[in-house]
Amino acid sequence: MSVRLESINKYFSDPDQPDKRVVAVADMSLEIAEGELVTFLGPSGCGKTTTLRIVSGFEAPNSGNVWIGGKEVSHLPPNKRDTSMVFQSYAIFPHLSVGQNIGFGPELRGMDKKKVKESVMEVMEVMNLTDLYHRRPDQLSGGQQQRVALARAVINRPKVLLFDEPLSNLDAKLREQMRLEIRRIQKTFGITSIYVTHDQSEAMTVSDRIVVMNKGQVMQVGTPFEIYSRPANYFVADFIGRVNFIPCTVVSEDAGTLQVEYQNGVGSVGSSHGLHSVGNQAYTVVRPESLRLRKSSSAGEKGLLRGVVDKQVYVGATVEYEIVVEGMDAPIHAVTFNPVEEGFIDVGESVEIDFGEKAAHLIPIE
Repeated sequence: MSVRLESINKYFSDPDQPDKRVVAVADMSLEIAEGELVTFLGPSGCGKTTTLRIVSGFEAPNSGNVWIGGKEVSHLPPNKRDTSMVFQSYAIFPHLSVGQNIGFGPELRGMDKKKVKESVMEVMEVMNLTDLYHRRPDQLSGGQQQRVALARAVINRPKVLLFDEPLSNLDAKLREQMRLEIRRIQKTFGITSIYVTHDQSEAMTVSDRIVVMNKGQVMQVGTPFEIYSRPANYFVADFIGRVNFIPCTVVSEDAGTLQVEYQNGVGSVGSSHGLHSVGNQAYTVVRPESLRLRKSSSAGEKGLLRGVVDKQVYVGATVEYEIVVEGMDAPIHAVTFNPVEEGFIDVGESVEIDFGEKAAHLIPIE
C-alpha cells in the first residue's frame, strides 16, 4: 500500500519554557509508493522517529494528514491502521518459544491453529529460522532475536512495515549482515516500508529512497546515489560520508554545463543544485575517492589544485591522504587505490589534484 504524508506539522512544549514551542516536524509532505522502502535519515532530534510515530498512530500531528492505501487514517488509533513496528529492543515475549512468538498475532486474531502453524513455518523458512522453532528468546543470538521480531511483524502481512532503528543494539558485523537480510525479506514480501536510522551506511544499503532530515525539516529526498553524489546543500553533503568542499567561482555557462575557476585552473562541473550565475562563488563537492593525485614537478601538467601532503594513512586496499591547499580553511581528503602498484606519496611532498566533470557537483555557499 502507498503512504502519503500531507503537510505534517508536529511540535511540543518546552518543559523549561511552557510558552515556547519545539518544532519536531515542519510542513512535511511525502509520497511513498507501494512496495518501496524509504528511510528517514538524520542526526538525533531531527524529527525522523516522530514522523514514524505519526505514521503508526502513536503520535498525532498538530496539523496535516496521513494517508495509507488511499485512505485518510490520521484519526485512527494504531491498531486500526494495519501497520507493524519493528523496534530496536526486539520486544519479544521471554516466556514464549520462537514459534509461539511469531504466531502470537495471528492466534490473537482468532486464526485457526493449524493455519497459524502453517503461516509460522512459511515465514520462518524465509527468515532462515526453521531450526529454532522450540527455542526460547534467551537461547538466541542478537541477530536471531532480530529475525524473530521481524518475522512476527511480517506474518500479519501489514500494509506498512515500520522500522525504528532496528539494528542499533547489534555489533558492527551483525548490523552489516542484518541490513542485507532486512532488504531481502522486505523485497520477498513486497511490503511498503519506512525505516528510521542515523547510520548513513545502513540507509544507503537498505533504501530505495532516503529522506534526509535536520531540525524537523526535509533537506533532500532521493535515491542513495542522488543523496551521495548529488547532495542538495551543505548539510546533506557533509552528513553523508566524507566530502571535500572546494571553493570556486562560476566563470561561464554553455548548454547547462558550468565552467568554474579553482586555485590553478578552470574545470567543468557535471551537475549543480541551485542557481549559479556567472561571477557567483560556490562550493564544488567532490568525494575523496574521486580525486586524482600525482606528484608535482616543474615540467609536469598543473592540476586544478596544488597542495602538500600533511598526513598519510595506509589501510591495506587504500591509502588515505590529507592535503593542505593554500587558501583553503580545511585540508583536502583523498583516497587512492592499489598502493602496491601505484605506490605512495610521502608526507611533505607537493601534489597536483584533479577530478573529472562527472565527479564534481556544485552547491551554493550558505
